[in-house]
Amino acid sequence: MKHTVEEVRLSNGARGLLIDVPGATVMSFQFQFRAGNRYVANKDIYETAHIMEHMAFGANARFRNEHEFEAEFTKNGAYHNAYTSDMSMVYVADCADFEWERIFDLQRVSICQPRFNPDELEAEKGNVKSELTGYLNNHNRVLWPKVQQLLGEDVYTFNQRLKTIANVTLKDIKEHHNRTHTAKNMRFVIAGKLHGRKSEIKRQLEDWELKEGERFDAPHDLFSAGNPTLIRRKEASNLTFAWSMIAPRELSDEESDAMNCLDHILTGTMHSRIYGAARKKGLAYGMFSDTSVGFHDSSWDFGGQVNLETSGALFDIIVRELGQVLDGKITEAEIDAAKSYALGRHQMGAQTVAQISNFYTNRYFADGEVKDYEKVPESITHTSRDVMINTAREFIDHNISVLAGVSSGEKQDIVELSSKLETLFVKK
Repeated sequence: MKHTVEEVRLSNGARGLLIDVPGATVMSFQFQFRAGNRYVANKDIYETAHIMEHMAFGANARFRNEHEFEAEFTKNGAYHNAYTSDMSMVYVADCADFEWERIFDLQRVSICQPRFNPDELEAEKGNVKSELTGYLNNHNRVLWPKVQQLLGEDVYTFNQRLKTIANVTLKDIKEHHNRTHTAKNMRFVIAGKLHGRKSEIKRQLEDWELKEGERFDAPHDLFSAGNPTLIRRKEASNLTFAWSMIAPRELSDEESDAMNCLDHILTGTMHSRIYGAARKKGLAYGMFSDTSVGFHDSSWDFGGQVNLETSGALFDIIVRELGQVLDGKITEAEIDAAKSYALGRHQMGAQTVAQISNFYTNRYFADGEVKDYEKVPESITHTSRDVMINTAREFIDHNISVLAGVSSGEKQDIVELSSKLETLFVKK
């Protein structure tokens, strides 16, 4: 879908993107605050942000409770939600074009004028406890926070988070909202048929009842290699594993594009070097690799599920294929195929207003960068083999990594698999 993007900086300190999609019949709203788990007042009340997010659509200046607000918000089919991460709290909504002003105002009321009350606090404590307890049955959910901890990131596991729920008071909820939900700490992306509406949207946002506040800095953790770790679960019939490597700097867009291309070559399809080879031999039903870029560091992650008895053979393939990459043995044909795939996925990724919005929010909410949608194909096309290989080598050279797993096996299983991976780090 054709669209144009304008970044606006409001007089109250808020910043955001207005995306005009001519002819769109839907409006999409996203509002982000740096108000996630890393910004709670102290770790004894770690779940404050999460519980507050659950209360986001409860009692407010206009509605007595969540049920009344929900009935009004959704009466014409509109959708809303919110989510909390380590960094962010994000409020999202989609609605039909004809009711955008009503939905926009309801978002203002819920974000700016909540009336947190004791009954809803106790109810949402119970809901959060149920949610986190459920995550304990999801081995991937259990695994990755532990990997973050092992590498040095200042986060809690789900078991640790559960223990803090009871400590959270109504005063904590109100303090967190007051400190984090400020104009300067807000970023937004609004997409839809905006021609003739931009001035009114900006005017209303400047009138939102938020104090000026500040834009919080991103946390900066110091990473170091971790010991191979097993989370033992007697009911786990296979091994769910996570291997993460850290480069202590932010990758450039060119490097990130190159690594995304490499990840596709390694694990992106049924004929990929690692995943495809594993499937062909019947070693693993699923696995992935992914490169993420943060503020102060970047990670290269591998994960998946494998039967314990075939895990050694899978890891042999991982070591073999990464060794080939480090030796520069990637063909131009492989790179061209990965580029072609990326170009197709990019073109398919802008079929709806929400997809267009998400293309921009992923980066804009993180560091304020406004990606140029039209230049992405050119960037993909110019992906460099040398950049790909050199960036992969840098992850290995830093030697900041950890392997962890969830299984019913023994720790020695993880230690042996980690020993296979360690041969890559001595390979020069």
